[in-house]
Amino acid sequence: MQKRMKKIVAVALVVMLTMVTVACKSGASKDSHTLVIGSMGPITGANAVYGTSVKNGATIAVDEINQKGLDGEPLGVHLELKFEDDQADAQTAANAYFRLLSEGMDVLLGATTSGACQIVNKLSERDDLLMVTPSGSANNITDPDNVYRICFTDPSQGTKIAELISKTLNYKKAAVLYDVSSDYGKGVHDQFVKDAKENGLEIVSDQSFNSGDKDFNTQLTTIKSSGAEVIFVPGYYQDVSFILTQANQLGLNIPFVGSDGWDGVTNQLGSNATVADGAIFLSPFFSADTTPNVKNFVEEYKERFDSIPDQFAADAYDGVYAIAKAYKIAQSTESEMLIEAMKEVEVDGITGRFSFDEDGNPNKEAKYIQIENGEYTLFEY
Repeated sequence: MQKRMKKIVAVALVVMLTMVTVACKSGASKDSHTLVIGSMGPITGANAVYGTSVKNGATIAVDEINQKGLDGEPLGVHLELKFEDDQADAQTAANAYFRLLSEGMDVLLGATTSGACQIVNKLSERDDLLMVTPSGSANNITDPDNVYRICFTDPSQGTKIAELISKTLNYKKAAVLYDVSSDYGKGVHDQFVKDAKENGLEIVSDQSFNSGDKDFNTQLTTIKSSGAEVIFVPGYYQDVSFILTQANQLGLNIPFVGSDGWDGVTNQLGSNATVADGAIFLSPFFSADTTPNVKNFVEEYKERFDSIPDQFAADAYDGVYAIAKAYKIAQSTESEMLIEAMKEVEVDGITGRFSFDEDGNPNKEAKYIQIENGEYTLFEY
């Protein structure tokens, strides 16, 4: 009943907000030589670090393309980025979408979180507007034909990590500690558990937490006595930093494996980063990569924002480049032409070389990052 009520509320929200669409569109006017990229993510609240990364990564890409062009040639249109704070909240995200629409948005780079994406994907589908989410990983986000994503899906991460733990690392018994309050945590967890069983990996302890929790001693103590050889934590790095610190304090000497939401955990831990030593996590982005495009991005990011970029920033950067490629193919800011052009887009990005499959998901290789002496290294296998 609760799930059904949530669906009814979501549909009602979309229907209610539909009434303002015509007013939003009629108020929009802009230069025909400008492609307005609307974007959204949490800039305030508990999830602000993720939206801030997306905004920063997108800003660098927009400035870079405007200054240097695309593939050595002028793009032929000026990119303009407009960013709204959606607080990782569905209602706020819907309001942000309509504000962006009223400001002439041609394409949406967003939302940042899966919950917000599952509202704005319906709105953008109704408006036939190209939507490219950098980091919304819930599987159903790209169900509409107008929606693409840059990040890995939750199920694909669960599958890849189950294979890593069982076939590459050769563990037989695993514990899981996941964020039950987020679509992301639940989505990765559910697929991991399914694939773990198929790969002969026994789940000896299945624990959960809510995002923002600070005390993990009960779950970690249970895991410590479970006989687990490895702990998988699908979650975001703010929570993970507390988990790793408390595991170290408990003397829990079991290796950790994480999902892509871990990227940024050493920054979060700061001088305490060595508590993460030995952990491995999946990511599309490796900030210590020495290839020129990654190195240039990291240096620019550090100079402008005084921090090391994470995969949220990198996916947003590549998302802007995917949109620019779509414009180059379509030679138009019209939504229908941009959506069609995305089928032909190929990006040699900082998260790897990728195109999109028929479901709007990226075809790209996963990287595995291992933490040693508080620093990222590439895990080779």
